[in-house]
Amino acid sequence: MQIAVLKERRPGEARVAATPDTVKKLVALGATVTIEAGAGAGSSIPDARYKDAGATIAPDAASALKDADVVFKVQRPLRDGAVNELALMKKGAALISALGALQNKDDVAAYAAAGITAFAMELVPRITRAQSMDILSSQANLAGYRAVLEATHIYGRVLPMMMTAAGTVAPARVFIMGVGVAGLQAIATARRLGAIVSATDVRPATKEQVESLGAKFVMVDDDETKQAETSGGYAREMSDEYKRKQAALIAETITKQDIVITTALIPGRKAPVLVSEEMVRTMKPGSVIVDLAVEAGGNCPLSKPDEIVDVGGVKIAGYTNLPSRIAEDASALYSKNLLAFLTPLIDKETKALKIDAADEIVAGTLVTQGGQIVHPSLKAGA
Repeated sequence: MQIAVLKERRPGEARVAATPDTVKKLVALGATVTIEAGAGAGSSIPDARYKDAGATIAPDAASALKDADVVFKVQRPLRDGAVNELALMKKGAALISALGALQNKDDVAAYAAAGITAFAMELVPRITRAQSMDILSSQANLAGYRAVLEATHIYGRVLPMMMTAAGTVAPARVFIMGVGVAGLQAIATARRLGAIVSATDVRPATKEQVESLGAKFVMVDDDETKQAETSGGYAREMSDEYKRKQAALIAETITKQDIVITTALIPGRKAPVLVSEEMVRTMKPGSVIVDLAVEAGGNCPLSKPDEIVDVGGVKIAGYTNLPSRIAEDASALYSKNLLAFLTPLIDKETKALKIDAADEIVAGTLVTQGGQIVHPSLKAGA
Protein backbone atom coordinates (compact mmCIF):
# COMPACT_ATOMS: atom_id res chain seq x y z
CA MET A 1 0.00 0.00 0.00
CA GLN A 2 1.39 3.37 -1.09
CA ILE A 3 0.64 6.36 1.17
CA ALA A 4 1.25 9.92 -0.05
CA VAL A 5 1.60 12.95 2.21
CA LEU A 6 1.27 16.28 0.44
CA LYS A 7 2.61 19.72 1.17
CA GLU A 8 -0.28 21.93 2.30
CA ARG A 9 -0.91 24.78 -0.14
CA ARG A 10 -3.81 26.66 1.39
CA PRO A 11 -2.84 30.09 2.78
CA GLY A 12 -1.82 30.11 6.43
CA GLU A 13 -1.52 26.33 6.75
CA ALA A 14 1.79 25.24 8.28
CA ARG A 15 0.78 21.78 9.50
CA VAL A 16 1.61 18.46 7.86
CA ALA A 17 -0.34 15.19 7.93
CA ALA A 18 2.56 12.91 8.93
CA THR A 19 5.67 13.19 11.10
CA PRO A 20 8.82 11.03 11.12
CA ASP A 21 7.36 9.21 14.12
CA THR A 22 4.14 8.24 12.31
CA VAL A 23 6.05 7.44 9.12
CA LYS A 24 8.07 4.82 11.02
CA LYS A 25 4.86 3.26 12.30
CA LEU A 26 3.22 3.28 8.88
CA VAL A 27 6.27 1.56 7.38
CA ALA A 28 6.14 -1.00 10.20
CA LEU A 29 2.54 -1.71 9.19
CA GLY A 30 3.76 -2.65 5.71
CA ALA A 31 3.07 0.62 3.90
CA THR A 32 5.33 2.52 1.54
CA VAL A 33 5.28 6.23 2.37
CA THR A 34 6.01 9.06 -0.06
CA ILE A 35 6.37 12.63 1.23
CA GLU A 36 6.19 15.60 -1.10
CA ALA A 37 9.36 17.67 -0.79
CA GLY A 38 8.98 20.48 1.72
CA ALA A 39 5.78 19.08 3.24
CA GLY A 40 7.11 19.37 6.78
CA ALA A 41 8.86 22.73 6.46
CA GLY A 42 6.12 24.67 8.28
CA SER A 43 6.38 22.25 11.19
CA SER A 44 10.20 22.38 11.31
CA ILE A 45 10.56 18.88 9.83
CA PRO A 46 13.20 18.72 7.06
CA ASP A 47 12.93 16.15 4.28
CA ALA A 48 16.01 14.35 5.63
CA ARG A 49 14.18 13.38 8.81
CA TYR A 50 11.39 11.78 6.78
CA LYS A 51 13.95 9.95 4.68
CA ASP A 52 15.66 8.65 7.82
CA ALA A 53 12.27 7.40 9.04
CA GLY A 54 11.84 5.29 5.91
CA ALA A 55 9.93 7.58 3.55
CA THR A 56 10.65 8.40 -0.08
CA ILE A 57 10.78 12.09 -0.97
CA ALA A 58 8.88 13.08 -4.13
CA PRO A 59 9.83 16.32 -5.94
CA ASP A 60 6.23 17.47 -6.45
CA ALA A 61 2.57 16.62 -5.85
CA ALA A 62 2.16 14.80 -9.15
CA SER A 63 5.03 12.44 -8.36
CA ALA A 64 3.77 11.83 -4.82
CA LEU A 65 0.21 11.09 -5.92
CA LYS A 66 0.84 9.08 -9.10
CA ASP A 67 0.67 5.65 -7.47
CA ALA A 68 -0.82 6.56 -4.09
CA ASP A 69 -3.48 4.24 -2.70
CA VAL A 70 -3.99 6.48 0.35
CA VAL A 71 -3.57 10.26 0.57
CA PHE A 72 -3.03 12.04 3.89
CA LYS A 73 -3.82 15.75 4.06
CA VAL A 74 -4.57 18.39 6.67
CA GLN A 75 -6.81 20.59 4.51
CA ARG A 76 -9.13 19.39 1.75
CA PRO A 77 -7.43 19.05 -1.65
CA LEU A 78 -7.25 21.97 -4.03
CA ARG A 79 -9.33 21.69 -7.19
CA ASP A 80 -7.96 24.69 -9.06
CA GLY A 81 -4.93 26.94 -9.23
CA ALA A 82 -1.38 25.98 -10.14
CA VAL A 83 -1.75 22.50 -8.62
CA ASN A 84 -5.07 20.65 -8.91
CA GLU A 85 -4.44 18.09 -6.18
CA LEU A 86 -7.70 16.24 -6.71
CA ALA A 87 -7.07 15.77 -10.45
CA LEU A 88 -3.67 14.22 -9.66
CA MET A 89 -5.15 11.47 -7.46
CA LYS A 90 -5.75 8.14 -9.10
CA LYS A 91 -9.26 6.72 -9.28
CA GLY A 92 -10.03 4.55 -6.26
CA ALA A 93 -7.49 6.26 -4.00
CA ALA A 94 -8.53 6.84 -0.40
CA LEU A 95 -8.37 10.44 0.79
CA ILE A 96 -8.09 10.87 4.57
CA SER A 97 -8.30 14.50 5.65
CA ALA A 98 -10.30 17.22 7.35
CA LEU A 99 -12.69 17.95 4.49
CA GLY A 100 -15.32 20.20 6.06
CA ALA A 101 -17.70 17.91 4.19
CA LEU A 102 -20.94 19.34 5.57
CA GLN A 103 -19.93 22.85 4.51
CA ASN A 104 -18.15 22.04 1.22
CA LYS A 105 -20.70 19.94 -0.62
CA ASP A 106 -19.42 20.87 -4.08
CA ASP A 107 -16.04 19.41 -3.14
CA VAL A 108 -17.71 16.22 -1.93
CA ALA A 109 -19.50 15.89 -5.27
CA ALA A 110 -16.13 16.34 -6.99
CA TYR A 111 -14.58 13.53 -4.91
CA ALA A 112 -17.39 11.22 -5.99
CA ALA A 113 -17.03 12.23 -9.64
CA ALA A 114 -13.29 11.52 -9.46
CA GLY A 115 -13.90 8.07 -8.00
CA ILE A 116 -12.15 8.94 -4.73
CA THR A 117 -12.93 7.10 -1.50
CA ALA A 118 -13.04 10.11 0.82
CA PHE A 119 -13.02 10.08 4.61
CA ALA A 120 -13.90 13.31 6.43
CA MET A 121 -11.95 13.19 9.67
CA GLU A 122 -13.99 15.95 11.28
CA LEU A 123 -16.93 13.51 11.28
CA VAL A 124 -15.24 10.89 13.47
CA PRO A 125 -17.96 9.85 15.96
CA ARG A 126 -17.40 10.81 19.56
CA ILE A 127 -17.24 7.33 20.99
CA THR A 128 -14.60 5.85 23.29
CA ARG A 129 -13.03 3.69 20.58
CA ALA A 130 -12.50 6.72 18.34
CA GLN A 131 -10.95 9.11 20.85
CA SER A 132 -7.44 8.60 19.49
CA MET A 133 -8.73 9.52 16.01
CA ASP A 134 -10.61 12.70 16.97
CA ILE A 135 -8.93 15.55 15.11
CA LEU A 136 -11.47 18.08 16.39
CA SER A 137 -10.46 17.39 19.97
CA SER A 138 -6.70 17.32 19.38
CA GLN A 139 -6.69 20.52 17.35
CA ALA A 140 -9.30 22.35 19.46
CA ASN A 141 -7.23 21.67 22.54
CA LEU A 142 -4.31 23.55 21.01
CA ALA A 143 -6.59 26.27 19.63
CA GLY A 144 -7.96 26.98 23.11
CA TYR A 145 -4.45 27.31 24.49
CA ARG A 146 -3.27 29.52 21.65
CA ALA A 147 -6.38 31.72 21.85
CA VAL A 148 -5.42 32.81 25.36
CA LEU A 149 -1.87 33.59 24.24
CA GLU A 150 -3.14 35.61 21.29
CA ALA A 151 -5.54 37.52 23.54
CA THR A 152 -2.74 38.18 26.03
CA HIS A 153 -0.54 39.48 23.23
CA ILE A 154 -3.23 41.92 22.04
CA TYR A 155 -4.31 42.94 25.56
CA GLY A 156 -2.39 45.96 26.83
CA ARG A 157 -2.07 44.78 30.41
CA VAL A 158 -0.91 41.75 32.42
CA LEU A 159 -3.17 38.85 33.41
CA PRO A 160 -2.11 38.01 36.98
CA MET A 161 -2.30 40.23 40.05
CA MET A 162 1.09 41.85 40.66
CA MET A 163 2.09 43.52 43.91
CA THR A 164 4.99 45.92 43.41
CA ALA A 165 6.62 48.79 45.31
CA ALA A 166 4.88 51.12 42.89
CA GLY A 167 1.45 49.67 43.59
CA THR A 168 -0.74 46.66 42.89
CA VAL A 169 -1.87 45.60 39.41
CA ALA A 170 -5.33 44.02 39.46
CA PRO A 171 -5.79 40.66 37.71
CA ALA A 172 -7.52 40.52 34.35
CA ARG A 173 -10.99 39.04 34.03
CA VAL A 174 -11.34 36.43 31.31
CA PHE A 175 -14.68 35.05 30.10
CA ILE A 176 -14.80 31.81 28.05
CA MET A 177 -17.97 31.24 26.01
CA GLY A 178 -18.47 27.61 25.04
CA VAL A 179 -16.96 24.90 27.23
CA GLY A 180 -15.93 22.21 24.78
CA VAL A 181 -12.37 21.02 24.37
CA ALA A 182 -11.12 24.45 23.26
CA GLY A 183 -13.01 26.23 26.01
CA LEU A 184 -11.71 23.98 28.76
CA GLN A 185 -8.12 24.43 27.61
CA ALA A 186 -8.65 28.18 27.41
CA ILE A 187 -9.93 28.19 31.00
CA ALA A 188 -6.97 26.15 32.21
CA THR A 189 -4.46 28.36 30.35
CA ALA A 190 -5.98 31.64 31.55
CA ARG A 191 -6.00 30.31 35.11
CA ARG A 192 -2.33 29.30 34.84
CA LEU A 193 -1.55 32.85 33.77
CA GLY A 194 -3.28 34.21 36.86
CA ALA A 195 -6.52 35.65 35.47
CA ILE A 196 -9.91 35.59 37.18
CA VAL A 197 -11.84 33.26 34.87
CA SER A 198 -15.54 32.65 34.30
CA ALA A 199 -17.20 30.55 31.61
CA THR A 200 -20.59 29.79 30.12
CA ASP A 201 -22.17 26.98 28.12
CA VAL A 202 -25.73 25.84 27.43
CA ARG A 203 -24.87 22.34 28.66
CA PRO A 204 -25.32 22.09 32.44
CA ALA A 205 -22.99 19.06 32.55
CA THR A 206 -20.05 21.40 31.91
CA LYS A 207 -20.55 23.26 35.19
CA GLU A 208 -18.57 20.71 37.19
CA GLN A 209 -15.74 20.77 34.63
CA VAL A 210 -15.54 24.56 34.74
CA GLU A 211 -15.52 24.71 38.52
CA SER A 212 -12.92 21.94 38.76
CA LEU A 213 -10.55 24.24 36.87
CA GLY A 214 -11.12 27.05 39.34
CA ALA A 215 -13.44 29.15 37.19
CA LYS A 216 -16.94 30.48 37.85
CA PHE A 217 -19.82 29.01 35.82
CA VAL A 218 -22.36 31.41 34.28
CA MET A 219 -25.55 29.91 32.80
CA VAL A 220 -29.30 30.38 32.53
CA ASP A 221 -30.79 27.56 34.60
CA ASP A 222 -34.21 26.44 33.35
CA ASP A 223 -35.98 23.31 32.04
CA GLU A 224 -34.56 23.70 28.53
CA THR A 225 -30.98 23.32 29.75
CA LYS A 226 -31.70 19.65 30.49
CA GLN A 227 -31.94 18.97 26.74
CA ALA A 228 -29.03 21.24 25.77
CA GLU A 229 -26.63 18.48 24.73
CA THR A 230 -26.87 16.08 21.79
CA SER A 231 -26.12 12.37 22.12
CA GLY A 232 -22.84 13.08 20.33
CA GLY A 233 -21.73 15.49 23.05
CA TYR A 234 -22.27 18.70 21.08
CA ALA A 235 -24.31 21.73 22.10
CA ARG A 236 -27.86 21.66 20.73
CA GLU A 237 -29.48 24.64 19.00
CA MET A 238 -31.55 26.39 21.69
CA SER A 239 -34.96 28.12 21.46
CA ASP A 240 -35.32 31.85 20.81
CA GLU A 241 -36.67 32.32 24.35
CA TYR A 242 -33.62 30.63 25.86
CA LYS A 243 -31.34 32.72 23.65
CA ARG A 244 -33.02 35.91 24.91
CA LYS A 245 -32.51 34.95 28.55
CA GLN A 246 -28.95 33.87 27.92
CA ALA A 247 -28.19 37.09 26.02
CA ALA A 248 -29.46 39.18 28.95
CA LEU A 249 -27.23 37.28 31.38
CA ILE A 250 -24.22 37.53 29.07
CA ALA A 251 -24.81 41.23 28.48
CA GLU A 252 -24.65 41.81 32.22
CA THR A 253 -21.52 39.64 32.60
CA ILE A 254 -19.57 40.81 29.59
CA THR A 255 -19.33 44.48 30.58
CA LYS A 256 -17.02 43.45 33.45
CA GLN A 257 -14.61 41.40 31.31
CA ASP A 258 -11.18 42.27 29.96
CA ILE A 259 -10.85 39.29 27.63
CA VAL A 260 -13.62 37.23 26.02
CA ILE A 261 -12.91 34.04 24.08
CA THR A 262 -15.79 32.51 22.12
CA THR A 263 -15.63 28.87 21.00
CA ALA A 264 -19.23 27.85 20.24
CA LEU A 265 -19.72 25.77 17.10
CA ILE A 266 -22.59 23.54 15.94
CA PRO A 267 -21.47 20.96 13.31
CA GLY A 268 -22.81 21.78 9.87
CA ARG A 269 -24.52 24.96 11.06
CA LYS A 270 -23.72 28.66 11.15
CA ALA A 271 -22.06 29.59 14.44
CA PRO A 272 -24.49 31.05 17.00
CA VAL A 273 -24.13 34.75 17.81
CA LEU A 274 -23.00 35.04 21.43
CA VAL A 275 -21.59 38.56 21.56
CA SER A 276 -23.72 41.15 19.79
CA GLU A 277 -22.52 44.55 18.60
CA GLU A 278 -24.41 46.14 21.50
CA MET A 279 -22.51 43.94 23.98
CA VAL A 280 -19.18 44.82 22.38
CA ARG A 281 -19.91 48.52 22.81
CA THR A 282 -20.50 48.04 26.56
CA MET A 283 -17.01 46.61 27.05
CA LYS A 284 -14.13 48.74 28.31
CA PRO A 285 -11.66 50.21 25.79
CA GLY A 286 -8.63 47.94 25.73
CA SER A 287 -10.71 44.79 26.10
CA VAL A 288 -10.13 41.91 23.70
CA ILE A 289 -12.42 39.35 22.04
CA VAL A 290 -10.98 36.27 20.32
CA ASP A 291 -13.60 34.61 18.10
CA LEU A 292 -12.70 30.98 17.40
CA ALA A 293 -15.86 30.44 15.35
CA VAL A 294 -15.09 33.09 12.73
CA GLU A 295 -14.84 30.52 9.90
CA ALA A 296 -18.43 29.47 10.54
CA GLY A 297 -19.77 33.02 10.55
CA GLY A 298 -18.47 33.99 13.97
CA ASN A 299 -19.84 34.12 17.51
CA CYS A 300 -19.50 37.89 17.19
CA PRO A 301 -20.95 39.44 14.00
CA LEU A 302 -18.21 42.10 14.00
CA SER A 303 -15.31 39.64 13.72
CA LYS A 304 -13.55 39.24 10.38
CA PRO A 305 -11.44 36.27 9.26
CA ASP A 306 -7.75 36.74 10.05
CA GLU A 307 -8.19 40.38 11.05
CA ILE A 308 -8.16 42.36 14.28
CA VAL A 309 -11.12 44.75 14.23
CA ASP A 310 -11.18 47.77 16.54
CA VAL A 311 -14.65 48.75 17.75
CA GLY A 312 -14.51 51.72 20.09
CA GLY A 313 -11.21 50.56 21.53
CA VAL A 314 -12.34 46.91 21.87
CA LYS A 315 -10.19 44.66 19.70
CA ILE A 316 -11.84 41.63 18.07
CA ALA A 317 -9.48 38.98 16.70
CA GLY A 318 -10.88 36.46 14.21
CA TYR A 319 -8.09 33.97 13.62
CA THR A 320 -9.16 31.11 11.36
CA ASN A 321 -6.43 28.55 11.99
CA LEU A 322 -4.94 28.79 15.47
CA PRO A 323 -3.55 25.22 15.47
CA SER A 324 -1.34 26.19 12.53
CA ARG A 325 0.28 28.79 14.79
CA ILE A 326 1.56 25.88 16.89
CA ALA A 327 2.32 23.75 13.85
CA GLU A 328 4.87 21.37 15.35
CA ASP A 329 2.62 20.10 18.13
CA ALA A 330 -0.51 20.37 16.01
CA SER A 331 1.07 18.22 13.29
CA ALA A 332 2.28 15.68 15.84
CA LEU A 333 -1.21 15.22 17.26
CA TYR A 334 -3.02 15.36 13.90
CA SER A 335 -0.70 12.78 12.33
CA LYS A 336 -1.29 10.43 15.28
CA ASN A 337 -5.05 10.83 14.75
CA LEU A 338 -4.66 9.76 11.12
CA LEU A 339 -2.40 6.85 12.04
CA ALA A 340 -4.94 5.64 14.61
CA PHE A 341 -7.71 5.90 12.02
CA LEU A 342 -5.87 4.07 9.23
CA THR A 343 -4.36 1.24 11.29
CA PRO A 344 -7.60 -0.76 11.76
CA LEU A 345 -8.33 -0.41 8.03
CA ILE A 346 -5.15 -2.25 6.98
CA ASP A 347 -5.68 -5.94 6.35
CA LYS A 348 -3.16 -7.89 8.43
CA GLU A 349 -2.63 -10.50 5.75
CA THR A 350 -2.53 -8.52 2.49
CA LYS A 351 -1.43 -5.15 3.99
CA ALA A 352 -4.01 -3.55 1.68
CA LEU A 353 -6.84 -1.22 2.63
CA LYS A 354 -9.93 -3.10 3.80
CA ILE A 355 -12.98 -0.89 4.37
CA ASP A 356 -15.81 -2.26 6.48
CA ALA A 357 -18.77 0.03 5.81
CA ALA A 358 -20.64 -1.53 8.74
CA ASP A 359 -18.05 -0.27 11.22
CA GLU A 360 -19.39 2.72 13.17
CA ILE A 361 -16.28 4.83 12.66
CA VAL A 362 -16.08 4.09 8.93
CA ALA A 363 -19.80 4.77 8.48
CA GLY A 364 -19.46 8.07 10.32
CA THR A 365 -16.56 9.37 8.24
CA LEU A 366 -16.93 7.83 4.77
CA VAL A 367 -18.44 10.48 2.47
CA THR A 368 -17.77 9.09 -1.03
CA GLN A 369 -17.07 5.62 -2.43
CA GLY A 370 -17.40 3.97 -5.84
CA GLY A 371 -18.35 7.21 -7.56
CA GLN A 372 -21.21 7.89 -5.14
CA ILE A 373 -21.86 10.16 -2.18
CA VAL A 374 -22.56 7.67 0.59
CA HIS A 375 -22.75 9.64 3.84
CA PRO A 376 -26.37 9.90 5.09
CA SER A 377 -26.01 13.62 5.88
CA LEU A 378 -24.79 14.40 2.36
CA LYS A 379 -26.99 12.27 0.14
CA ALA A 380 -29.52 14.08 -2.07
CA GLY A 381 -32.53 15.08 -0.02
CA ALA A 382 -30.69 14.80 3.30
